[in-house]
Amino acid sequence: MNNHIKPAMLRLIAYCRDNSWAGYDPYDALNSSLFSAVPFLNSRLPRLVLTQALKRSPINVRPFLGIPKTQNPKALALFLSAFLKISEADLSDRDDLVFLMINRLQALRSPGIAYWCWGYSFPWQTRKEVVPAGTPNLVCTTFVANALLDAYEHMADPRCLTMAASAAEYILNELYWSDSKAIHSFSYPLPSLRVQVHNANFLASALLCRVSKLTGDKKFVGTALDVARSSLAKQKQDGSWDYGESPSQRWIDNFHTGFNLGALQAIGQYMETMEFEDSVRRGFEFYRSHFFREDGAPKYFHNRTYPIDVHCVAQSLITLTEFSHLDPSSLAMANKVLQWALDNMWDDQGFFYYRVLRFLKIRTPYMRWSQAWMLLALAKMLHRPQVGASNSISKDSSGLAAVVSRVNSQ
Repeated sequence: MNNHIKPAMLRLIAYCRDNSWAGYDPYDALNSSLFSAVPFLNSRLPRLVLTQALKRSPINVRPFLGIPKTQNPKALALFLSAFLKISEADLSDRDDLVFLMINRLQALRSPGIAYWCWGYSFPWQTRKEVVPAGTPNLVCTTFVANALLDAYEHMADPRCLTMAASAAEYILNELYWSDSKAIHSFSYPLPSLRVQVHNANFLASALLCRVSKLTGDKKFVGTALDVARSSLAKQKQDGSWDYGESPSQRWIDNFHTGFNLGALQAIGQYMETMEFEDSVRRGFEFYRSHFFREDGAPKYFHNRTYPIDVHCVAQSLITLTEFSHLDPSSLAMANKVLQWALDNMWDDQGFFYYRVLRFLKIRTPYMRWSQAWMLLALAKMLHRPQVGASNSISKDSSGLAAVVSRVNSQ
């Protein structure tokens, strides 16, 4: 299967490069010029309706609605993490691309905020209010900060560590909350919302532990572990988690479960503890047995197949690869998932489709949701670290020293 991975990865990079790393998003409807041209449409219900209509449409009408392609900080972060896993032998200008992604992430930080933090490149409608483009949120900030830490660990650039540590301060100081029921959590998607969203809690906790390990600053650890343990307590007996604790969040899906497992494993590694091992093992057993058809198609939900979503494909490849030590057959399943995706979701132009439904496909080439995630998944599969490999600064970093110099000269 490695013979399939590299060509697909390089063609995907070429497609993203040709589009300047910018693209459409499933949730970018409010970027439409329609709302400024027809002001009476710019209200809550039309915004919600158009967002859902464009997300579900098998035809991409965004060009006709004046919706531009944008660079999304989360997509750029995923690209950065992917490039750092790819060798110069496979990608000759890798160092330049690393520099480009860091530079763009610096430029796209959320404006008017004391901390380094990031949000999406489009406004979006909640049940009650519109969130402006660029408004920071936990998940976007966490992925950007982790990508910057990936860069720091490869090339020891202190500016990347500074930005990531500031992001951790933002999460700790602005998003943490607890209540009288001994629940500890971070707010997501907005600081004002106080409900446990488990993947957000685990992802942020893992970032705080990682920052603590790299900086030696212990102030992040107590809160990180309190939040992780609070969400861990919501794990079901079968190993699964609901997405969140609100009555409207009672579903179990593929990629958020993968986020939970990856973040819990990372916390254990950063804190050098076995505390979460049993929960991770039970969670992965549930993941492995509930989210895949025999032919390799990844299910979105644990109890039904459709829609088959490219984000689930990407996270399946990542999770199956990262947890193959718990079940060696997972690597074979990852290969089946990739082959299914190449057979059913790959376009000859060099990108992956958004979704396969029961009777049709949504072929829109989303950049953040689809291409960036698939590039990271392919890079992780192609350059899977061997058992016993060091987690220290990468040996493949001589060329990246030049990147440090260029970044620091900005």
